[in-house]
Amino acid sequence: MTPSRLQAGAGMDQIRASVERVVTILRDSRLKPDARRAERQTKLRQAIEPNFDFEDMAKRSLGSHWSGRSCQERAKFVTLFTNPLAAAYLDRIESSIGGKFLYLNEMQEGGFSEVATKIIDKNGQAVAINYKLHSANGNWKIYDLLIENVSLVNNYRSQFNRVLNATSFDGLLAKLQEKTGKESGSQTARLNTIVSYSLVSVAFASRHR
Repeated sequence: MTPSRLQAGAGMDQIRASVERVVTILRDSRLKPDARRAERQTKLRQAIEPNFDFEDMAKRSLGSHWSGRSCQERAKFVTLFTNPLAAAYLDRIESSIGGKFLYLNEMQEGGFSEVATKIIDKNGQAVAINYKLHSANGNWKIYDLLIENVSLVNNYRSQFNRVLNATSFDGLLAKLQEKTGKESGSQTARLNTIVSYSLVSVAFASRHR
């Protein structure tokens, strides 16, 4: 099957619906008070989780190191990988409230799809985000994001390889655990892009800093 560029398609419709659900939750005045922050975060995660194949993203990000890990190690890594990634994605959308979400086109080939979008924030700054999806059980699942043509999965894989070459798998888990704890303890931290969300130590500070 040759790639086809569409104004709309199943993958694009799914991405659009997910973003709209997130925006609706973020704009809900009843969920804005700090007392309902936990409820808001739960609803936001529920809105995006059906669209992401977090396990596949974690596997791709760990690369060749995945095969040598036990089921327990893989499960722990997926959890530590998923939480900050989901938070970064939601922060990207939240920081763009008041701007525009443009859905440009979709290219499909076999069981894969790429949806090109652009976020224009209220200051007029644009960020291109392409969603790479694969077909899984009749649904489209995100397995990578391209931020200004930079693969999020490849970016994480490079970071993880550096940590693993310098320490060990347990060392990587410890750094992810430490970073997750720091981010979860800060309610005011906001990110400019998903790529700038540093998952590991300060040795891998964002390229946007």
